[in-house]
Amino acid sequence: MTDVHGYARNCFRGVTSDRLGVELEFLVFDAEDPALHVPIARTAEALPVLPGGSRVTFEPGGQLELSAPPDVLPAAIAKLTADVDAVRLALARAGLRLGGRGLDVLRPPLRQLREPRYEAMDAFLGRPHGQAMMCSTASIQVNLDFGGDPRARWERAHVLGPVLLAAFANSPAGGWASGRQAVWSRLDPSRTAPVAQNGDPVNDWARYLLDARLMLVRKDGRFLPVLDGSAFRDFARVAGRPPAEDDLAYHATTLFPPVRPRGWLEVRYLDAQGAGEWPVCAAVVHALVTDDRAAGIAIEAARPVAHRWADAARLGLADPGLRRSASACFRAAAEALPRLGAEPWLVARVRAFASRHIESGRSPAADQMEEMYA
Repeated sequence: MTDVHGYARNCFRGVTSDRLGVELEFLVFDAEDPALHVPIARTAEALPVLPGGSRVTFEPGGQLELSAPPDVLPAAIAKLTADVDAVRLALARAGLRLGGRGLDVLRPPLRQLREPRYEAMDAFLGRPHGQAMMCSTASIQVNLDFGGDPRARWERAHVLGPVLLAAFANSPAGGWASGRQAVWSRLDPSRTAPVAQNGDPVNDWARYLLDARLMLVRKDGRFLPVLDGSAFRDFARVAGRPPAEDDLAYHATTLFPPVRPRGWLEVRYLDAQGAGEWPVCAAVVHALVTDDRAAGIAIEAARPVAHRWADAARLGLADPGLRRSASACFRAAAEALPRLGAEPWLVARVRAFASRHIESGRSPAADQMEEMYA
């Protein structure tokens, strides 16, 4: 068998800088009739040249994704802000608008992309939740360098998870503040549950890779779903050959834990935000994971609720314990951001978000609920 432990070790080896990379997913709506599905081609034809250099891709349901190249905090935020502004203006001229939440509750799931990978994924994940995840959810992914202490940043990203999930819960549906997270929680837990924290992240990630169910095997140019419950450790029996390293690398791309190592740290548990709020989300996560002083305060505040993922998704900041932890975390982030080079407008926006949502115990989902029933 390929060296799973060696592969896992390489996932924690990266540059020791403190760059920020952000991937924004947006649901795209027709401005006149939001209940219409918007073809990917219509969105793509309306897109301008992006001044900040973000890469444009589409998710299976037509969600637009902008992936900014990694940079230091102020430059990363400035470049992606310019790209988002350019996209909003161009889409508005084409009668389209970017959504500002993490779950589409207006349109039934409709898969537009038909690549073999997505066909196999659809068959494996099943319906309705697999199709909803692929076609109706949108998130912010924050990518961070591991710095000089990968183990510390890996732990921080996990311990802070429930607090940050609650603070940025922005997809109300079915009684959940984060309906997006509710969808994810109903998928195969071997690939969506948090990676166990047993003190050695390399060992923990290697075990996760081996134990996760095998979604598909590639054979003669085809992607064949594996539906018998086999784990990756069963690859040779399922595929009729030992796994090569590219099989393991591809398997890793089909795993979606809340935090994933890929030579950098992927924070994957955050709902999509509005065009004005995503910089707050990215900046707060960056500050609390990479700034040691802020992290020390935040981890102490977050540790009592560090395993309350389901409560965070369901209740958001309506839960008093999560709200108290979030309040301490946001104060620490606001104090750290000037040290990290953040522009004054961004620090002010973080403080305003905290005043509106954290101190009041109202996740962004509460505002979305008011709009839905106004």
